[in-house]
Amino acid sequence: MTARSPVVVLAPNSFKGSLSAMDAAAAMAAGIRRVWPQAEARLRPMADGGDGTLDAVLSVGGERRAARVAGATGEPVEAPYGLVGSNTAIIESAQVVGLTDARATAQRVERRHTRGLGELISRLLDAGVRKFLVGLGGSSTNDGGAGLLSALGVELLDAAGKPIAPTPAGLASIASVDAHSLDARVPQARFTVLSDVDNPLCGERGATAVFGPQKGVKAESVAEIDSNLARFATLAEAAVGRGAMNRPGAGAAGGLGFALLLIGAEIRSGAEVVADLLGLDAALADADWLITGEGRSDRQTLLGKAPLVAARRAQARGVPATLLSGAIERSDLPELSRIFAGCESIVFGPATIEACIHEAAALIADRAEQLARLFAAAGGGRARP
Repeated sequence: MTARSPVVVLAPNSFKGSLSAMDAAAAMAAGIRRVWPQAEARLRPMADGGDGTLDAVLSVGGERRAARVAGATGEPVEAPYGLVGSNTAIIESAQVVGLTDARATAQRVERRHTRGLGELISRLLDAGVRKFLVGLGGSSTNDGGAGLLSALGVELLDAAGKPIAPTPAGLASIASVDAHSLDARVPQARFTVLSDVDNPLCGERGATAVFGPQKGVKAESVAEIDSNLARFATLAEAAVGRGAMNRPGAGAAGGLGFALLLIGAEIRSGAEVVADLLGLDAALADADWLITGEGRSDRQTLLGKAPLVAARRAQARGVPATLLSGAIERSDLPELSRIFAGCESIVFGPATIEACIHEAAALIADRAEQLARLFAAAGGGRARP
């Protein structure tokens, strides 16, 4: 037996509003090394298809670029995307129509659309890209992907045969959908949608009812918008010749999932895809410990989010996984504790949200240090045959 410092895999999601996943992982590493200066810290910043997916994927290779496309209200935005080789692009919908775009969210959700995402896909098709990873999550839109489809050539028409705006408000007057002008390169491309959402497009578990309120949909408008989306989807399915509105994930990102499924996309767990791209399994192969985390953890964490995926993969290799998050719902600790070998919040005492956001990196490092001291006291990582 030889004494050694441990191998620790650090695979947090982003701490939304404060730190990227990479910054959170780096803070964890700083705390770990106060206890084991020579520890091998393997940083694998996670994501689940929402905010931070682009950064996580590019952390292991690829080139960051940007394109000027329409934002959620039509005003131009500089949207970053990633290129891996010459044939694969990584798109994060939140970078085009994200909830963090104050200009867009100042407008009513009924006026927002996803046309910019279709524009970005079209430009990438022009550049020869034929494989797309599209992260869903963090969008401010609820148009069922009508904007994306219209940018790719699908015509949305009213009863007089005139084009309508591809927005929730515009869909109120939709009478027909014509897909004959759909970009001919779309069927030749491969789209993989990254999402942790399994909701259908419409109904009580649909995009509008479940996610609409957080985007600004008023309670009294849910039924009408949902009905308009259902009519649009029925017409679009008939025009394309493919069913999608009731498939799991169609309701992701305000219905972007529906539009992408309609053009032949495959929906996969965002966290699982990112874990594969990051080589998480290889990093865990001879590791002693995994630390994961996110801004806030509760029972929703166990519905396929990045910390759960990281913990499951660690468990499969006999590696204990600890959850270190900004906040943890106390009432959900029994469920979380079935998965994680300890659940810790970064907060040491009463504090404002603003202070926690400002001090997030230091708080994460401090708590990671204390966890490492406990792990060391229990004999973790001291020797290997």
